[in-house]
Amino acid sequence: MSKDECVIEPVWLHAQEEAPPLLTDAAFVSFVELGRRGTGHLVRAKRVELKRSAETTGFHEAYFKGPMRFRARRNALVLHATDLDRPFLTYNAELLEMLNPQLERVLEERRAQSSISERVKWILKRLLVGSRPEIAAVARELGLSDRTLQRRIIDEGATFRQLLLEVRQELAHEYLNRPEMDVTEVAFLLGYEDANSFYRAFRTWEGTTPSQLRAALRRSETRQ
Repeated sequence: MSKDECVIEPVWLHAQEEAPPLLTDAAFVSFVELGRRGTGHLVRAKRVELKRSAETTGFHEAYFKGPMRFRARRNALVLHATDLDRPFLTYNAELLEMLNPQLERVLEERRAQSSISERVKWILKRLLVGSRPEIAAVARELGLSDRTLQRRIIDEGATFRQLLLEVRQELAHEYLNRPEMDVTEVAFLLGYEDANSFYRAFRTWEGTTPSQLRAALRRSETRQ
């Protein structure tokens, strides 16, 4: 930590291989989110350094609100030192002492309930933009081999193809509910080569067209 910045560089003590990118992202997001929620201030990263190659999603720039350095020599989150001096607005030591055991229990329960399928779908939503992610890309994010990930998905009664379809269906409804997004843009965000491919797939899922569903969603909102 220098006079004007604080560097957070995670060290995974028991790891035998390089930490999965998803784990690094989650660690950095947790630090920034804690600062934003606790202080009520939009904490912005001074910079973020990542060993991985640059991604086209724009997720990192949009979230961290600071410059990104990809293909860096280390994974590091660099914060402005002044942000670390901001007081937490809701800090209450006595209340925290009472709630901490319960909060830890809830956290453990949520970890136990988080299935591999849910984690795969979360990653797919991040990787889907403009491409169709393969299982190998998702496995790398989770720090697993392709075969191990495939086996764990099957053990939960699903397939990788099924999870990809579910992600596309969920995101299609979300995007079509945004009037500012046209169908061509939605097709790109869902990883289709063109709008016609998206139309054909959508009719297979829903039995209707994207435009008809969008109209139905608007009528529903109007009635509400």
